[in-house]
Amino acid sequence: MTTDPVAAARELQPLVRAAADEAERERRLPAHVAEAMAKAGLYRVAAPHAFGGGQHDPMTQIRTIEAISQADGSAGWNLMIGIENFGLLAMAFDAGPELFADPLTIVAGSTAAFGRAVPVDGGYRVSGDWQFVSGVHNCHFFAGLSLVHENGAPRPGDPPRMMVMPRSEIEIVDSWNVGGLRGSGSHDVRVPEAFVPAAHSVNFMGIGDLPAGEAPIIRFPRGSRLSYNKVGVALGIARAAIDDFVEIATGKVPRFSGSKLRERPFAQRAVAGAEARLRGARAFVMEAVGDVWRTILDEQKPSDRQRALLQVACSDAVRASAEAVDLVAEAAGTTANFLDSPLERRARDVRVIRQHVTVAPQHLEDAGRVLLGLPPEGIMLNMV
Repeated sequence: MTTDPVAAARELQPLVRAAADEAERERRLPAHVAEAMAKAGLYRVAAPHAFGGGQHDPMTQIRTIEAISQADGSAGWNLMIGIENFGLLAMAFDAGPELFADPLTIVAGSTAAFGRAVPVDGGYRVSGDWQFVSGVHNCHFFAGLSLVHENGAPRPGDPPRMMVMPRSEIEIVDSWNVGGLRGSGSHDVRVPEAFVPAAHSVNFMGIGDLPAGEAPIIRFPRGSRLSYNKVGVALGIARAAIDDFVEIATGKVPRFSGSKLRERPFAQRAVAGAEARLRGARAFVMEAVGDVWRTILDEQKPSDRQRALLQVACSDAVRASAEAVDLVAEAAGTTANFLDSPLERRARDVRVIRQHVTVAPQHLEDAGRVLLGLPPEGIMLNMV
């Protein structure tokens, strides 16, 4: 396990960047990129030491994802999802250290639908269809959110469970025909029927029994964890887009002009505005995440206000990232419309993140309720 995952991610940037066109074309992350990230320990930066992880703080997680996303947004998305899968399973999965002992193991998962789990001797019979399983072609195990059924219906009082099964038990449904994050390989999964041992079933609402002092990350509010890592992808894409624009503006002479693009006041305003929007939003995220993290390290429970401010920071940061990309793409002119322009892909990719349920703009309203002294109504601020 690397001691500096951010540095390791930066070392992988040339490899990730070189494979980006293949990922776009094949609609999946190339296997050698996934393997390289696994070898560097990047998928497990959020997992506790007992789970074979690096147990790094949330700010390091964000910066690691950000670094890969600068090279390619789809690769960054795959890494982010892998980090979440390991991190969340580690919260309540006693079998994890044994099942995932191989450091090269990659886990794909989906909480976008509920499978059906019927109790049988020694475990469950699981079936179902799950959507948005990013990186599924590179996984060794799939974790599908399921409801325990009895007598043909969900069993009252039973929490959702993550059912972990080997890749050989799943069918990949070719469904990821999209524009943004095209290379993430977020296809559907179908399981006609698979046996899942009880030891490979996880209470999705569980917190696990690892000592808090050993792995404080498991006490970070689940909704907040699902939000801040999405931000890492958006920040990385936007950072790359600004850098792309600087390169374009340095060399491009617009039509009907005798000077380079960088000499135009409109281009200068665009890059300055993009930098201000992106850096300001990033700083807010790091401040809000750090505030919650320090509270957890003090073995205290984050307040509703802290969580609300963190959600505001995350939802606004993905919006800021998209706005920063729009600013420089507009200033780049028609160059940004061509498929061989990196700005064209950045613009498509960053919009997908803004639409994700964990950081969508509607959460700003619920966070605002909390800041005004009202109880939250939405799922993100009610998720422990």
